[in-house]
Amino acid sequence: MKKSNKQPKSTALDGEPAKAQRPEFASRQQRLVAGKTLRETVPYERHGVWKRPAKARDPVKILKASSQGRLPELVPIRYGRMLRSPFTFLRGSAGLMACDLATTPTTQLRVQACGDCHLMNFGMFATPERNLVFDINDFDETLPAPWEWDLKRLAVSFAVAARDNGHTDAQARDAAIECVRAYREHMRDFSKMSPLEVWYDRLDEQRILAMAPDAEAKARRKEYIAKAHQRVGEYLFPKITDEVAGHRRLLDQPPVLFHFHDRVALTRVHEAMEDYRRSLTDSVRVLFDRYRLEDMAVKVVGIGSVGTRCLVGLFFSAENHALLLQFKEACPSVLAPYAGASVYQNQGQRIVVGQRLMQCSSDIFLGWTTGPLGFHFFGRQLRDMKLSFPTEGASPKLIRRFADLCGWTLARAHAKSGDSATISGYLGKTDAFDRAIGKFALAYADQNERDHAALKVAVKSGRIKALVEEDL
Repeated sequence: MKKSNKQPKSTALDGEPAKAQRPEFASRQQRLVAGKTLRETVPYERHGVWKRPAKARDPVKILKASSQGRLPELVPIRYGRMLRSPFTFLRGSAGLMACDLATTPTTQLRVQACGDCHLMNFGMFATPERNLVFDINDFDETLPAPWEWDLKRLAVSFAVAARDNGHTDAQARDAAIECVRAYREHMRDFSKMSPLEVWYDRLDEQRILAMAPDAEAKARRKEYIAKAHQRVGEYLFPKITDEVAGHRRLLDQPPVLFHFHDRVALTRVHEAMEDYRRSLTDSVRVLFDRYRLEDMAVKVVGIGSVGTRCLVGLFFSAENHALLLQFKEACPSVLAPYAGASVYQNQGQRIVVGQRLMQCSSDIFLGWTTGPLGFHFFGRQLRDMKLSFPTEGASPKLIRRFADLCGWTLARAHAKSGDSATISGYLGKTDAFDRAIGKFALAYADQNERDHAALKVAVKSGRIKALVEEDL
């Protein structure tokens, strides 16, 4: 495949013609009314219903199809991680849920969607100015799509996580409703702001501390923020490297971190690095050139991404200051069969553009490359103060508070690219829509449990091979 980092013509959402995607220059009031009118076409109660498709769908078959093209020796790890619980299954089955969401009602209002919008893909990370912010942090599946798909998946993730913690169905539903309430109310706030105000809005550490409802919550958040500040290159560097023959090398930890010893493959890596370098902005390219590539290894990451090609690069400056970069394979979004393919030829570019559009601030090392074998990749720093919310053992109160932060954040991400006034007009000021999605979240949590059980049966029967690790 011919390598190219050439940008397409001026676009609005993922390369679609700007005129077709930009909201009309109608007044906010007119757009609120237009959104309200949509309730007649798509009543709230329709969102609350989940019915299994008339034609029985085989979740295992869909999962196996989503593993095509992945490194076959790593795919059993993916299934092993999904086996652990209904929640880990949900995290690894974005493609399956995308297939289901495509059958649900939608207002047809499109935004730049995350595509894999679950609560573990929200958390703290560092801005280029070295400030901590809370935002969405995973964009492998990003694509323009209906806003409802992201919100429904996020609400479902809270219901499933609550159940995993032994909470009642009422508490699980309340967590989902809290997430939607925050999205609805903050979408209304964003609709009153100027585009620049929305663009600059962020949940930084000062704001998150100020929002703490009591002294106990504030202390917990301070502890969480302090832990995030430690998770920089200096924190991770000693854990995954060692000195070999006088040189610093990434430490083999099979099957989750290991080297490839093919000289031809190493040559290809260096070719791909030059392509990645060209995708960076001119100013960041100057910074990148101050580092040399010292070592590269394969790393198994996440749950849904396991089996895709992922590399960690160890770089050093002239004075041996370390830089860790991650290069993840970029496959077509799981939303593409239902929302349309990306116009970007390189799927890594699709991810980079979507991430920059949705986040309040993005990693300066975001870039993309096409390897000599035709695989697409995107690059970024590895764990730059990145920290996710620990859901295991969380109380119903903590789950609801986190749901509030995530709903707020998703509203801002969608408001950056979508028509916040029309969406807000549709959502309204009451909790009717919130309750409908709460009902949907519980119904789909049941579906998720059935699909998780189907995976267990497939592994037991030998239809699927799974490798269950002792410790993630």
